Amino acid sequence: MRSDEIAAGLTEIDTRIGEACQAVGRDRGEVTLIAVTKTRPADDVRILCELGVRDVGENRDQEAAAKAHELAGLPLTWHFVGQLQTNKVRSVVGYADVIHSVDRLRLLEAISKEAVRQGRKVGCLIQVALDDDPSRGGARPADVLALADEVALTEGVWLGGVMAVAPLGEEPARAFAVLRDVATRVQEQHPRATMVSAGMSQDLVEAVAYGATHVRIGTALLGRRRPFVR
Repeated sequence: MRSDEIAAGLTEIDTRIGEACQAVGRDRGEVTLIAVTKTRPADDVRILCELGVRDVGENRDQEAAAKAHELAGLPLTWHFVGQLQTNKVRSVVGYADVIHSVDRLRLLEAISKEAVRQGRKVGCLIQVALDDDPSRGGARPADVLALADEVALTEGVWLGGVMAVAPLGEEPARAFAVLRDVATRVQEQHPRATMVSAGMSQDLVEAVAYGATHVRIGTALLGRRRPFVR
């Protein structure tokens, strides 16, 4: 049964997170699992919710909007973790509780305007670029503090912290060390911005070692991706 498969995956991931925390002297409660459910049907999200998962991540608006609407009655926090274009902001603000990919002022302004219009308060994480690949998004580390200041002053949003994706083909520990330094500087200026979204199925151990508070797990939890069918 699918519920048994997901329960087994959840147990395995929880064990991995717990061991990663223990290895560096952190409490397991310091790390939140975000189940990344892209390409997965709404029924998988229902099963996760029944198993106690409350944080769900999506990175494609069309798919995410449909699932969030279908599952609106469940006690879930929706995280938008993909790159966000301004023409998708209206839709994403309608369901996302936290947007992990804020990396430029124009996007922040669009989110703010729409959040105010909808009467919502949306969490914003600043995506930090840990490489020079513009296609992956993110603000340069040197620009993060200024953007954080803007988020903190902007109506309709709240500053949650930072997010990053480890560069392909590089040592994730080195990248997450840079992220930790950026996160520390942000928290010095904004003490409530404690979220550090980092780590996926293949590098969650390194992410936890360098201070991740939220790990984004898809494949290791739910298996290999399948085409999404509405």
